Amino acid sequence: MIMRQYCSFFIISLFCLSFSHEANAKSHKNKNVKLQSVYFSWGYNKEWYTRSTINIKQDNLNNNYQLVHVIAHDHPGWNDGLTNQAISIPQYNYRLGFFLNEKQDLAFEINFDHTKYVVQDNQLMHMTGTQFDSHIDQPVLFSQATGSYYFLNNGANFLLFNLVKKYNFLDHKNLRLDLLGKAGIGPVIPHVQNSLFGQVNNQGFQFGGWNTGVETAVRATICHYAYLEFAQKADYARYSNLKVYEGTAKQNFGTYELILSLGITLPTKKHNPLFEQKHMALDNTPQAK
Repeated sequence: MIMRQYCSFFIISLFCLSFSHEANAKSHKNKNVKLQSVYFSWGYNKEWYTRSTINIKQDNLNNNYQLVHVIAHDHPGWNDGLTNQAISIPQYNYRLGFFLNEKQDLAFEINFDHTKYVVQDNQLMHMTGTQFDSHIDQPVLFSQATGSYYFLNNGANFLLFNLVKKYNFLDHKNLRLDLLGKAGIGPVIPHVQNSLFGQVNNQGFQFGGWNTGVETAVRATICHYAYLEFAQKADYARYSNLKVYEGTAKQNFGTYELILSLGITLPTKKHNPLFEQKHMALDNTPQAK
């Protein structure tokens, strides 16, 4: 399963590298890049995580050990009902993008996913290294009942700065269908909450490393402005210096996401070719005599 995920990540990366190369070529050809339109979307997501190893270092306690092949899951929230809680409680995402060429097929995007990472409770995991100055290499039960939990539950929080390439494959009356490819890199801003064998940390948000991701999406735009977007995304995140009791943790893992968003696109110029295209076509249609 993990091998298939990484193969998919590699294939999508090659696709995104090809459109970023095209974006570079076009920007060199036309140096007068001007903002053409802006889009914004809000939506919700579902995640699956690869297994990972959590490295714990607590110098004051003479602890330096690893929890190996840890299983974790997300906590969608939106499946419990959206009307009885704040819209920012579930796993949400937003996109803010800027189309910078006249054809409006190349964009820069701020891409944020509020994703929740929860280490599975009552999990038998392998622990190796040094704990309380003694060597350890054995299975341990990681359970809230025995004082152990590990959450990035107010967000694993992926922030990416993406290059976006858009391909149109249907443009009919008031419906437009586009395929988008995105690739980017940025920081992670996790909310760290954990207890290791009864030792509880001071939970909170922090900058905790970096991530890189690629995304493909199908966008259906209605009447030029409103759109619905369905996307899949592969992300790789490396977390470091995460706060634990009297020390820090680090880990890295891959994520596969499915994302559904509702958005709006607005022109930034009075005469915008993309928004006027339909009207011009109608004006040029021969009139019946």
